[in-house]
Amino acid sequence: MSFNIKKTATWLLRLLAALIMLQTLYFKFTAAAESVYIFSQLGLEPYGRIGIGIMELIASLLILFPKTTAIGAVLAIGLMAGAVFFHLTKLGIEVMGDGGQLFIYALLVFFAGIALLIIHRQQIYALIKPTHQQRL
Repeated sequence: MSFNIKKTATWLLRLLAALIMLQTLYFKFTAAAESVYIFSQLGLEPYGRIGIGIMELIASLLILFPKTTAIGAVLAIGLMAGAVFFHLTKLGIEVMGDGGQLFIYALLVFFAGIALLIIHRQQIYALIKPTHQQRL
């Protein structure tokens, strides 16, 4: 059995992005004080909190399945771009004394998503490239 660095790295990126998003779902779905505070500051409480949580769940699942990794990565990149944007404009890097942990998590998922999208870009090309039948 040979050790495949690319395959291992890809799975580590998948797990990193998915586990970070999945572990935050508990706080979003149970209306933890920090989540309620964040989404209240953004004027998105409670529907934004629940909606973002559902989208993060979907992104996580898509990332974990090899055939849909690129689609999940695109969704994760979009979600984390929003998180980073709001941290830099409305929330601040540190939220409720977290030492910037949520901001760092958002950056980790964002960059893992970019790496996964690059690695699995053929999945996106296959979605947007017209087949021979579609061209006729």
